[in-house]
Amino acid sequence: MQKKDARFLTSEAQEALRIRVVVAVREGLSQTGAARVFGVSRVSVNTWMKRAEGGSKALRTGKRGRPKRPALAGRDAARVVKKIVGSCPDQLQLPFALWTREAVVMLLERDFGLSVSVWTAGRYLRSWGMTPQKPVRRAYERDSVAVAAWLNDIYPAIARRAKAEGAEVHWGDEMGLRSDYQAGRSWGLRGTTPVIPGTGQRFRCNMISTITNKGRLAF
Repeated sequence: MQKKDARFLTSEAQEALRIRVVVAVREGLSQTGAARVFGVSRVSVNTWMKRAEGGSKALRTGKRGRPKRPALAGRDAARVVKKIVGSCPDQLQLPFALWTREAVVMLLERDFGLSVSVWTAGRYLRSWGMTPQKPVRRAYERDSVAVAAWLNDIYPAIARRAKAEGAEVHWGDEMGLRSDYQAGRSWGLRGTTPVIPGTGQRFRCNMISTITNKGRLAF
């Protein structure tokens, strides 16, 4: 007899089928025989018999659909967001360098006793207005007071003086160049690397370049 897929039956039909199978087994039919008679799997019969030990209510069909995700109180959610925005995982004694879904799962479990999957953690992050981004590296030695003074006082004074004297403000930096360094790309046949002739002698030099806010370059 072809086995039935009980998942496609109505809730009432599923419950009635389980009850009939349990009654038949309790009246003397073997579980293998019940599986053959009712067209279900032997594993299903065994599962239903174990559930029936808890009473007839245990055979009822539960709610269908995706289970509700664990709830996180609004105040707790705000605390999590504050931790993610204000610190790195390793600063909170978590074994991660970046905030990933796995790191959030571990944080929720440790601080709130809330066990969720990585998918639920991802839904939380999106609901909090967060997206995965490439972080910017910022030196922890930087002086915030000095940065604020430069932006608010020092640089505006330089810009005013340059305007008064008809001069330009250039931003400069030093860099090193190597004769054997290839920075660009060249088109070629797939699987065949283009060849550019050049000397085998290596040398390097340092240079200083500057650029203005309007994009004017100087070397």
